[in-house]
Amino acid sequence: MSADQVVDIDGRTLKLTNLDKVLYPAAGFTKGQIIDYCARIAPVLVPHLADRPLTLKRYPGGVNEQYFFEKNATKHRPEWVKTVPIWSHGNQRNVNYILCNDLPTLVWIANLASIELHPSLSYSEDIMCPRQLVFDLDPGPPADIVQCCQVAMWLRAIFEHFGLQGFPKTSGSKGLQVYVPLNTKTDYDETKPFAHAMARLLENEHRDMVVSDMKKAVRTNKVFVDWSQNDEHKTTISVYSLRARERPTVSTPVSWEEVERALKKKDPRLLIFESHQVLDRVEKMGDLFLPVLKLKQKLPKLEGMDSDRPEAIKGELATHAPVPSRPKGQRLKPAKAGSSRGTSKRRQKV
Repeated sequence: MSADQVVDIDGRTLKLTNLDKVLYPAAGFTKGQIIDYCARIAPVLVPHLADRPLTLKRYPGGVNEQYFFEKNATKHRPEWVKTVPIWSHGNQRNVNYILCNDLPTLVWIANLASIELHPSLSYSEDIMCPRQLVFDLDPGPPADIVQCCQVAMWLRAIFEHFGLQGFPKTSGSKGLQVYVPLNTKTDYDETKPFAHAMARLLENEHRDMVVSDMKKAVRTNKVFVDWSQNDEHKTTISVYSLRARERPTVSTPVSWEEVERALKKKDPRLLIFESHQVLDRVEKMGDLFLPVLKLKQKLPKLEGMDSDRPEAIKGELATHAPVPSRPKGQRLKPAKAGSSRGTSKRRQKV
């Protein structure tokens, strides 16, 4: 691949630059390979980005050099790149976020050396309504993703008590994340306290392994259940996004069976996936995260959430009547890369 190329993508003309520049020195992975991965994963990635305000994490010198976050879209952008103004209370002005709604926009973003993609949990049309609940499980060394698997299984058991489904993915870095799709009317004033309550409950029940406090001093060899990501001002790494690690690892959706297997074998390597492996997985398994976009669920009302005592939450959990699970016939079929659910169709409202 040459240093620069002019390409036509879905009727949009783009100049791709410095394609042979190595951005992952340890792996010899170039900017051109980053763009190629983004283009090939786009059919399953773009639906998870579409219509969501997007924060870019750019590494113009590569993963070992200085990076910067970019929320406000650069003025030097093609006229067809869509943006949306979102009011920033901190800056007291609108921030024009990029909306990555199609393949040309994704390739243009990749050409900016934006290795990591951090979308909002909300759609731009209703920014105060989170579409998912997220738990970011972050291991404090020497703990690793294996311990995160155990915490994820405990979370799953809580969700199942309420008839809720959760979907795991690797962070692509050290930890594991669990998403609970909502896709119903709610707000962060509901989801954030619920996530905090679940984190405090897990901490109270498993003090030797779980913390809900983000102070690094208390996180040694424990898993921090980061509930604070459920906030209109925060973002979480997108599913299928590359990570700026030593090698081109990806935030990868996994099955609960894979989580259980890694826990049983105590092998963190079972949950590390690089870009080529993710492309192969999607070809074989489809988009394991598709239900996060489609499945409608509501959080239960827990009286104990307003209490600072985890015991109150536990008591409420114990007395809360379980909700019936979804009928087997209502499972959502994963989409494969290149399918009609890709970049050629806009998100369907459910």
